[in-house]
Amino acid sequence: MKDKIFGLVGRNISYSFSAGYFKTKFKELGLKKYTYLNFDIESIDKLKKIIKKTDGLKGLNVTIPYKQEVIPLLDKLSKNAEIIGAVNTITISKKGKTKGYNTDYYGFKKALEPLLMPHHNKALILGTGGASKAVAFALRKMMIEYDFVSRTGSDTIFSYEELTAEVFEDYQIIINTSPVGTFPDVDECPPLNYLLFTENHIAFDLVYNPAETKFLRLAKQNGADTENGYAMLVHQAERAWEIWNK
Repeated sequence: MKDKIFGLVGRNISYSFSAGYFKTKFKELGLKKYTYLNFDIESIDKLKKIIKKTDGLKGLNVTIPYKQEVIPLLDKLSKNAEIIGAVNTITISKKGKTKGYNTDYYGFKKALEPLLMPHHNKALILGTGGASKAVAFALRKMMIEYDFVSRTGSDTIFSYEELTAEVFEDYQIIINTSPVGTFPDVDECPPLNYLLFTENHIAFDLVYNPAETKFLRLAKQNGADTENGYAMLVHQAERAWEIWNK
């Protein structure tokens, strides 16, 4: 049996969850000829070269900041990835043909579902990057209304200054999809009035390092139910594994 290689494409990814997760998985499954590598690249343009030069490359995960930038470089997209407009999983055929998928939305959905109560029917998505698109897609699947929040705001997007007590009463799920608060910048958090969180709220942070971000800690102090991005990562990784092994 030939060696099979999988990997992660991103920038500044030495901290990555994926490499450790899949190395452990291969070991547990006794897959001695399976390897998982980090491809830390300064520009997504290097992707084609990686695919060409890496013998036995079967699949890739994609992380910040390339989930949207990677799309024009792929041969095909799954229907969901096309709708979402972001890719975090790629399959590579024997002929070197690439197809992009999004397993982030699946991972988020699986991680959020156990926390939901009947009153959790509207969400605020903090951030407007690739991950926010997957979260929005998952919320639509769950029939949860949502709006986006960004630093600048617009006619259709809340700015942080607009998040009043009234808004917080209306939206019971607050999801941070931005990298704010990720190690080593652990003293940072989205600029919210954290006193507006209550026990009716869920605070969900896609960040998993540290395990409790400042965003989660402050929300929890005011009674919110909190969840970090770890369960989401596990679910999306397992879904990627299924796709690679179809």
